[in-house]
Amino acid sequence: MRMLLAGIAGLLVAGCSVAGEPVPAAGGSAPPPSAVPAEAPAGITIAAVGDILMGSAPNRLPPNDGRGFFDKVAEPLRADLTMGNLETPLSEPTEHVKCPKPPAPTSPAPDPSAPPSSPAPAPPAPPATPAPPPKETCFAFRLPSSYATVLRDGGFHVLALANNHTNDAGPAGLRNTRTALTSAGLRSTGGKDEIAVHEANGITVAVLGFGPYAWMQSVTDIDEATELVRTAQTKADLVVVNMHVGGEGADHQHVKPGTEYFLGENRGDPIGFAHAVVDAGADLVVGHSPHVLRGMEFYKGRLVAYSMGNFAGYKVLSTAFPMGVGGVLRATLAKDGSWVRGALVPTAMVGGGLPAVDQEARALDLVRDLSAADLPGTAVQVGPDGSLSQAR
Repeated sequence: MRMLLAGIAGLLVAGCSVAGEPVPAAGGSAPPPSAVPAEAPAGITIAAVGDILMGSAPNRLPPNDGRGFFDKVAEPLRADLTMGNLETPLSEPTEHVKCPKPPAPTSPAPDPSAPPSSPAPAPPAPPATPAPPPKETCFAFRLPSSYATVLRDGGFHVLALANNHTNDAGPAGLRNTRTALTSAGLRSTGGKDEIAVHEANGITVAVLGFGPYAWMQSVTDIDEATELVRTAQTKADLVVVNMHVGGEGADHQHVKPGTEYFLGENRGDPIGFAHAVVDAGADLVVGHSPHVLRGMEFYKGRLVAYSMGNFAGYKVLSTAFPMGVGGVLRATLAKDGSWVRGALVPTAMVGGGLPAVDQEARALDLVRDLSAADLPGTAVQVGPDGSLSQAR
């Protein structure tokens, strides 16, 4: 295990720079200015994670109002561009009600036409077996707008909002979320025709978000999606796509050809969509929605991560395996989009749902096995240190 974590640390140092600055290894220090090479970095390093839920107001808020929420994963998140899927509105309360309370049970009214009677004594009732509580199927989350600064301080630059929870507080809550992110110096993506452009190391990156609902850029309309990718190409050197696609839960770890349905909803065609946007010019595709890790592949030299799993879910997501395991995808791309190097840093939700580097590194075996099973011929090669490469 020490060798594995040391290998991951080495990959972070080799693959991570912020605005061209060197990143010291744990416990070390950066070289003096005279020792730093003068030439520009070879590319741009992107860090991407899956689902982020920092809790939910009013009763499931993390300690210290979220300060230090991402401290245990600070190094993996440090990159030229760090992005994730924000699954919580950042807003004060609105009038929108997503999950109305079910009506209270009532007893049938007596029949006034029935003659009065003296009921016979009832036999003793057997001990009652409590009925199981009804399965909860509607979830509504919300955090105060101040949590945008928690994301900023955690190292994020762009947040994808194309998912099934950013509208939990209604249109006003979604507008407030965008305002909160902008006020904190962050960018959002996922709205209709929305393109977030980020620049680092002299390279511009257009970040797009797609999901299966009406208030976002559609993941089910592939023609429209490919048109937006081509438009994004005219605005940036690289195009990165976030796709909120697929069913949810421990029984949805495998990615298969064709459209996926969940709770009666069309959740998109993960493989068909990913291949189409790469054909249109996308340089990296990152998936989320299933709340579990899925396989990865290199399609035409571009990495597709079909689901990055749960990254954070304080008091709102299961921390049991496999739901509690995720990762930080780190990809260094050249200005022309070609693959330079990459790594998967395994993470787990601890302390009720805080993100931390997983000492057991379970994500590596999961992604390795799922990729080989579901994506033969194009599966990503996952090294024992988490390094990612194409099959030779």
